[in-house]
Amino acid sequence: MKSKKDLLTEGIKILCQSDKEIETLIAPRFEETALLLERYIKEIKLFNAAYGLVAVDETRELIIRHILDSIAPLGIISRLLNQHQQPSKTTAAQIADAGSGAGLPGIPLAITMPDYNFSLIERMGRRAGFLHNTKAVLGIANITVEEIDLEKTEKGRFSLITFRAFKPLEPKLLKILFNACANTGLIAAYKGKREKIEQEIKVYPFV
Repeated sequence: MKSKKDLLTEGIKILCQSDKEIETLIAPRFEETALLLERYIKEIKLFNAAYGLVAVDETRELIIRHILDSIAPLGIISRLLNQHQQPSKTTAAQIADAGSGAGLPGIPLAITMPDYNFSLIERMGRRAGFLHNTKAVLGIANITVEEIDLEKTEKGRFSLITFRAFKPLEPKLLKILFNACANTGLIAAYKGKREKIEQEIKVYPFV
């Protein structure tokens, strides 16, 4: 049976092989990326029972369903940002992780995209506290933790908003998301099975 370290590194390598953009982002910092993700996993396991961060008991499931899943669309996200955002040499694009909870997918994305600034939006105090602690432990400079509701953030602030396992796609939520997005902003919704996504779209025909 593979160790958690072997499982994580093997998973990252598979993602790099599947998408050249992911390889470009991760390969030059592979060791550092794997180390930071390992430390992040330890923090989740340490505080999960007390804070209810993720609904998994086994490390293998945590790595596959949460860590690797968070960075699986990294290449797509990077390409979309490059296509839709105006290049700037002085200001990094602002990315929000709405309802961040345990920091998923925000923290894994921030680790693998160090040139972007991430705001982890989490209204629950204890979970926001976990995010502050994790930022300090990992020493990640491109993360800001904001204990606030997304709808109370500045209008048009973010180039990209991610959310994962966070409410169905419905008009009220979309209005909040679009309000926080810049005019050329993007929304990356991490959703489950395709059947569920199609059902949500059918009920709320916004596309």
